Amino acid sequence: MTTAVLKSNYDLALAGPVGSLDSYIQAVGGISVLSREDEQVLARRLRDDEDLDAARDLVMAHLRFVIHIAKGYTGYGLPLNDLIQEGNVGLMKAVKRFDPEYDVRLVSFAVHWIRAEIHEFVLKNWRIVKVATTKAQRKLFFNLRKNKKTLSWLTDAETKAIAKDLGVKPQEVSEMEKRLHSRDAIFDPTPDLDDEQNFTPAAYLPSPDADPAKQVEDSDWNENATSRMRAALNILDERSRRILEQRWLTENKMTLHELAAEYKVSAERIRQLEANAIKKLGNVMAV
Repeated sequence: MTTAVLKSNYDLALAGPVGSLDSYIQAVGGISVLSREDEQVLARRLRDDEDLDAARDLVMAHLRFVIHIAKGYTGYGLPLNDLIQEGNVGLMKAVKRFDPEYDVRLVSFAVHWIRAEIHEFVLKNWRIVKVATTKAQRKLFFNLRKNKKTLSWLTDAETKAIAKDLGVKPQEVSEMEKRLHSRDAIFDPTPDLDDEQNFTPAAYLPSPDADPAKQVEDSDWNENATSRMRAALNILDERSRRILEQRWLTENKMTLHELAAEYKVSAERIRQLEANAIKKLGNVMAV
């Protein structure tokens, strides 16, 4: 049985009008908690018979536990209903994998899956740019948030203490703290903002042509290259010069066959004349 099937049954079970998050929480709170014996019976029906009704009952009975866990992540500024939804996905994955022979309650088994889904959601949506990509960084991210007592920066002693508790280097703690304190910012100014508010990163980038010395250098190089090109073209015979102009220096370029028809020679001959002319130009320009 797939998680998608379990989720479908979960959606059907809550198809009634809940109206709001508060209504949902109240409705979930009214669902009875399963005893160990009932949980074992349902888990065996799911495992042995793939009973979807048993899966639904297991999920429904533990939705209140998901809400309890999700509320612990409200400090990240993400909507509680989204956190609960992701936690419910984790719960359904746990129900799918739960084996009653483990001799452990489903609630203890499911906590890992619920937190894993919520963690993934937080990391993907807390910032546009990911703050944690490796397993070690993810662990540091959540533990550092938990260990910080205030919104102020950590002292050197606090940094070392947290690093020791988490088994990482103090530099890693400091780097993650910087990421936690950073905020996303738009790169380009928004048209409807006032001029005083248009201090976005794009406003601080230097213009590529802002250096006067670079402008003069580029201008001199272009003028020199143009004059050398004209001088190089003048050493070519009229036919070779026209072939190059029509093949490379005009907007409506002619094909080899069109030039061949004009000069009454083969297209291969035009190609040879073109190659020789380009070679002569290269020799002159390289001097």
